[in-house]
Amino acid sequence: MKTVYNISVFTENSIGILNRITIIFTRRHLNIESITASESEVKGVYRYTIVVKTDLDQVMKVVAQIEKQVEVLKAFFHSDEQVVHQEIALYKIATDSFVNGSTEKIIREHHARILTVDKEFTIIEKTGQPDELENLFNDLDQYGVLEFVRSGRVAISKPMKTLETYLRELEA
Repeated sequence: MKTVYNISVFTENSIGILNRITIIFTRRHLNIESITASESEVKGVYRYTIVVKTDLDQVMKVVAQIEKQVEVLKAFFHSDEQVVHQEIALYKIATDSFVNGSTEKIIREHHARILTVDKEFTIIEKTGQPDELENLFNDLDQYGVLEFVRSGRVAISKPMKTLETYLRELEA
């Protein structure tokens, strides 16, 4: 049965590592639903959060193969129930659509916020689950969304074992 899994990969900052990791998914014919990258809580260690929809056996094999990469310090996978996750979206709409006040009402109802107001456009930001971001898009689209961008998933696992604990175990 296919389930959504969040794969966290901790690596050194090395040129080409993301390419080598994504090739593992390509070879197994797995589509990456979303991917984000950033520095982790440990200086010099980078975290990739990769979301895939697959079965347990396949995700276990992928994570094991990812861990064989020299620059990979550790890789984990978690189901959606084992993580807290969010995405962020930015919406650009014409500033003149604020004339009757209904656009402001939509922004408040969706708990979004205005980031920038320019003479020609306004940029709105919303953080939440994918369906919340889509609902705001649908409500704003009646006023003409000029531009829309959404991040990949940012996730933190609920289990309490930290990356530093794993790194200390590797050194031992």
